[in-house]
Amino acid sequence: MEYRADQVGSLLRPQKLIDAHTGHQQGKLDLEALRAIEDEAILDILEQQRASGIGVVTDGEYRRYNYYHNMIDAVEGFVITDEGPLEWRGPGGDAGRAPGRAVGGRLVQKRGLTAHELPFLKEHAGVPFKVTLPSANQFARGFRPGLTDRFYASREELAKDLIAITRREIESLIAEGVTYIQIDAPNYTALVDPERRERMRANGADPDQLLAESIAIDNATIEGLGGDGETLALHMCRGNSRSRWLSEGSYEPIAEKLFDTLQFNRLLLEYDTDRAGGFEPLRFMPRNKQVVLGLVTTKQSELEPRELLVRRIAEASRYIPTENLSISPQCGFASAMLGNLLSLDDQRRKLELVAETAREVWG
Repeated sequence: MEYRADQVGSLLRPQKLIDAHTGHQQGKLDLEALRAIEDEAILDILEQQRASGIGVVTDGEYRRYNYYHNMIDAVEGFVITDEGPLEWRGPGGDAGRAPGRAVGGRLVQKRGLTAHELPFLKEHAGVPFKVTLPSANQFARGFRPGLTDRFYASREELAKDLIAITRREIESLIAEGVTYIQIDAPNYTALVDPERRERMRANGADPDQLLAESIAIDNATIEGLGGDGETLALHMCRGNSRSRWLSEGSYEPIAEKLFDTLQFNRLLLEYDTDRAGGFEPLRFMPRNKQVVLGLVTTKQSELEPRELLVRRIAEASRYIPTENLSISPQCGFASAMLGNLLSLDDQRRKLELVAETAREVWG
């Protein structure tokens, strides 16, 4: 099935839901009460998505602290570390220090990553839906010499466990009848940023080798899986936190190898501003892949003119046929509990714009 009006997955949380998660973390609200509030919020956001006309719905990732926390919550072995300065750019951007996640023990899976999410979504979606998972390659970078090597001899050994965990989850979702599974892999776009590539080299890392390793890990999680009517997608963006971003640059440095080698049949690409470069790298895209153009920003409230979006899709079609294209917001609206600097009404209008543009272009 083609989803011409797509979305990335995470949606702004209502304040009641944010307060409930805070209360649960502080021990003031038990899990049963939290789940009831999550259920109520998910029912509401599902209805809003259906009303917008968007082609595929999600639960907004409302049961997660952030987009990758279903891995953290379901698997023992991760520890909090000081990642050092993150050079956020954009509104209120600052370098500040940020907590990160490293592997500080053997990974032991306690439950399915989406076992607490899928049953409710399946029962109440009412229309096609997708399930999102974080990329295994993101966590492979949690290998820390002096810490992780007490439990894993190498990053390659760690990657094998991460691949196995992610692959089991994908197999389970397919067995449950989920036909759209999306892997979120923001690490790729660090490799398009000239400044970040130089810092990698200065630290003794080869960006091209990192690209090859990341592709191999992500491909291993889906190799041989999926069939007719099943969408295995991968999304990449340049950072998304409180309307800020981390990376800038065209896909050009990684496009040929990335687009040609990834085995996913659908790629969701950020394309809302000049920091993503032009559409020229799409010339490397194989014709058996669908490309979702993230043309509508989730970082600011201003609504893009629909005629501009139609024109940009036409520009992209110079490099890849229109029938291989779809449209979406450029990223999620809330990659973490505190989302981007938009209102719920702004979010609704953005989703409606995506649906309206898709109808105009594809009917």
